[in-house]
Amino acid sequence: MSVTLDPQSGVIVLEGDCAMEDSETLLGLLMLGDQPAVDWSKCTGLHTAVLQVLLAARPTVTGHPASPFLQRHFGPVFQAPKR
Repeated sequence: MSVTLDPQSGVIVLEGDCAMEDSETLLGLLMLGDQPAVDWSKCTGLHTAVLQVLLAARPTVTGHPASPFLQRHFGPVFQAPKR
């Protein structure tokens, strides 16, 4: 599974290529309670469904993705101040 909750830190970790099915898991974890942070430093790819969950929920996203494409095109979106 590419989307997991780190039980020690409470951070949601995106790892490897996150497929469409991972969007449901991500949404469920984001809805558990206090808005947990999402670490995408091990993420090499995101299906657009996962990206849409991140864009809609606007959690705190930490780290820089392993994918240069994701960092170049979406890194600034998640590092910008929330409105």
